[in-house]
Amino acid sequence: MNRLKTLALVAAGASALMLASCATTAPTGEETGASDSAGMTVGVGTPVLASAETVAVGTANADAADDPAIWVDRADPNRAVIFGTDKKAGLYAYRLDGSVLQNLAGGQPNNVDLREGFVIDGRAQVLVATSDRSLDRFGIVLFIMDPATLQTRQWGLIPVDLDEPYGLCVGKRGDGFIVIINGTDGQVRQVAVSVGPDGNPVGMVEKRYDVGSQTEGCVIDEEAGVVYIGEEARGVWRYSLDPARGSRRESIARAPSDVLAPDVEGLALLKENGATWLMASSQGDSAFSIWRVDGSTTYRGRFSVVAGGGIDAVTGTDGIAAIAGPIGGYAQGLIVVQDDVDEIPGSTGERQNFKLVDWAAIKAALGL
Repeated sequence: MNRLKTLALVAAGASALMLASCATTAPTGEETGASDSAGMTVGVGTPVLASAETVAVGTANADAADDPAIWVDRADPNRAVIFGTDKKAGLYAYRLDGSVLQNLAGGQPNNVDLREGFVIDGRAQVLVATSDRSLDRFGIVLFIMDPATLQTRQWGLIPVDLDEPYGLCVGKRGDGFIVIINGTDGQVRQVAVSVGPDGNPVGMVEKRYDVGSQTEGCVIDEEAGVVYIGEEARGVWRYSLDPARGSRRESIARAPSDVLAPDVEGLALLKENGATWLMASSQGDSAFSIWRVDGSTTYRGRFSVVAGGGIDAVTGTDGIAAIAGPIGGYAQGLIVVQDDVDEIPGSTGERQNFKLVDWAAIKAALGL
């Protein structure tokens, strides 16, 4: 995976993109509804500022931070946790002020996602999952967060038959929980997760398909019964969660295009007042593209997180997470994104962290 370390490289990448070949890998499965966006300018999106940032992950001078996930206590929106992967050392849990709540060291977790309401030990708790490629945790690593204490513990492992576990997302279908995990070769596994008689996790693969080439970012819309998957060099696809639908898919956006500059990285969904917003990390030009995807799919713009207020810009964008509604001081919602280079005054090393962006600021900037 390429990482863009400077704005100069970002600009160069965007220029090169305009000259790139249009050849693509042949898709797998029946395609419907291809909808390339056109007429936009490749490059930096509408500028917004970050409101806060997390402590950098602990692996100095290395590409390590990758993907975030957000949980909030709806009864008390000041109680919230941001999870973030350090793909060389473990999983972090952060407070909303960016300080470290917990460091779950170990493994090589790449992506992280969560869903609340998972009943274990007779209590509804938060299921947290990571994709891990370390030899002793190869597959889906499951954690349980206690919403009462905000403490997280490792629960167990579900092995998967992938060359390299890479992207991951968690969702629900009916009363059941599913984890979708994909690999660097484009293979996807949809796994139903439950609690076995011995109290350990049980995973059953209920669907498998091939996106076509390297994929990572994914996000589940359980109300619509679909999953969005980012194929890094080709764009964003929508698949049904129904195993009977197989590999049939719809194209949401193509890459390279005026909207997405490869690599296509993290994906996030935000639901607000009847609208469903899909966000995609456009790593090739350090921007984030947004579509409204309830009903017909409508492209609505791009934003980039620029330097200001003592916080550096976001470059080489990777993972993204989003949540609507009150969360701490964010009255309308919060977006968390990975930053490839966390610029620390006086430091010569390149550290990575996560930036927090007010959803209200993004809506105002894009006129949503």
